[in-house]
This record gives sequence, C-alpha cells and structure tokens, in this order.
Amino acid sequence: MYYPKTCRCGLPTILKTSWKPRNPGRRFHCCPKPEPNCGIVDWYDPPMCERSVAIIPGLLNNMNRLQDSSRENLLKARRLKWITDADDDYVN
Repeated sequence: MYYPKTCRCGLPTILKTSWKPRNPGRRFHCCPKPEPNCGIVDWYDPPMCERSVAIIPGLLNNMNRLQDSSRENLLKARRLKWITDADDDYVN
C-alpha cells in the first residue's frame, strides 16, 4: 500500500515511475505540482539489480521503435486504402 510522504512544499507527494536509463522502472515520491516543482522527494523502492538496469533501456528502445513502425505502417495502409478507394470511384 502506498503512503505518501510530505513534499518540501508541504503537499502530499505522488508516486511516479522513472523511465530514464539510469533508473528504469524505479518508483519515486515527487512533488504533485506541475513544472517547476520540488522534484524528487525520495525513492519508493530499492535500486534495481544491475541486470535489470542493463536490460530495461534496450527493451524500452525496442518497444518505442516498434510503436513508431506500427504508426508508420498504419499511415501507409490508410494512404493505400484512400488511393484504392479513389481508383474504384474512378473506374465506376
């Protein structure tokens, strides 16, 4: 169960997850205000093992590349459908 800490500004912290290469998947308490805010107040969980820190950034990069590729393919498919629909209208 999550118990918020108190931020330096006096508000209860919120829990976020870091996806930076240095601390991938690690959760932390941070200020609930939008930027600029007090930043990280404290880590919620212990550091990840070295293997996880080494593997997770590569997995995230692969996932991001696949999502980008998927978006590009979807746009290409929509363009192709538009062209074939326009061809069908022209023929009829």
